[in-house]
Amino acid sequence: MNIETAQSFDLNAIDRNFIDNPYATLQALRTHDPVHYNPDGSVYLTRHEDVRQVYQNRAMSSDKTREFGKKFGAGPLYTHHTTSLIFNDPPYHTVVRKLLASAFTPRKLAELEPLIEDIVDRLLDRLEDLGEFDFISEFAMQLPTELISFMLGVPEEHRHSLRGYSLAILGALDPVVPQDRLDAGNAAVAEFGALLDDLIAHRRANPDKGGQGEVLESLIFGEVDGRRLNDEELRQNCIFLLNAGHETTTSLVGNSTAVLLGAPDQHRRLIDDPTLIETAVEEFLRVESPLQIGNRLATEDITLGDTTLPAGTYIHTSIGAANRDPAVFENPDVVDIGRKPNKHLAFITGIHVCLGATLSRIEGRIAIGRLARRFPKLQANGQAELMGLARFRGYNHLPVRL
Repeated sequence: MNIETAQSFDLNAIDRNFIDNPYATLQALRTHDPVHYNPDGSVYLTRHEDVRQVYQNRAMSSDKTREFGKKFGAGPLYTHHTTSLIFNDPPYHTVVRKLLASAFTPRKLAELEPLIEDIVDRLLDRLEDLGEFDFISEFAMQLPTELISFMLGVPEEHRHSLRGYSLAILGALDPVVPQDRLDAGNAAVAEFGALLDDLIAHRRANPDKGGQGEVLESLIFGEVDGRRLNDEELRQNCIFLLNAGHETTTSLVGNSTAVLLGAPDQHRRLIDDPTLIETAVEEFLRVESPLQIGNRLATEDITLGDTTLPAGTYIHTSIGAANRDPAVFENPDVVDIGRKPNKHLAFITGIHVCLGATLSRIEGRIAIGRLARRFPKLQANGQAELMGLARFRGYNHLPVRL
């Protein structure tokens, strides 16, 4: 890739080739045009320091009311993405984050860890009986499906729908979204919102009936300075928890396994030394981050390197590029499961740092660590298929055999 590739790049005109393998293009951008202007006037950042600076700058707005109004129009997707935690600024963001944080206290996480271990062990038992299977549908997807179902009190008969809801809602966030994907996203918000209304009404009527690992009670009855989530906020932030905790965990576990299958020396290294699992999870997050692109709106001028972006600039942050910046990571395209330090930005940073980062790390540590220990001869068994989304990176299918 050369300077012409970087200068002619348009994030709003990317194709499936870029989505499947973006890293050479991202390297060209980072080398030749790291503060890149798209034809629509927005800016695409690919250096680690620039992305970090934008995330930590309080003058960068996450509020997408205007942007999503143009993109989605009135409807369920617009309501969801302008009400949930991630696309809002303080003071609303501060209040809602504190309320949601009650679901991720050390006590709640301590309750969830043995639940995760039990889910993983049961899934691994079932995989042993299968021998050959699609790793995504049979394992990577099943773990967060069961866990988020426990957390939100979703009955078993509805759990098969959760990943479809999550993919449809998150898929609508890509830079370019066809109408059929917008229609699917709107339908997913409406359908899952109706299910949540029933679950919330049941828990309000039965405040002491929560099961192991459930956090819905904390969200319904929790208060910050006398402030509770109203019905719309509660509904949309429960949907946010599904999206944040389901698809990203599916992709973390799936991407991690794909990385190991593609780096047999590192796979053997983890099998021989299970104590490397924590640094291994950080490395998987770095080289194949489930979240690839973020956004901010500059409310003040910001200087990045020798370029000053004026207030009003819409900024796209390339997490995938930042996590492979040679200025921060030695041999950035090489997988090293013992890498230290590892200052990746997979969970972002600043006031919007991922609320569930600790839980995600726990899930990755348990799932990948036990998988490697239980099935050391795991290998690829056919053609893998990526999801085909630009903003979120993960697999639809990853065929393997034991």
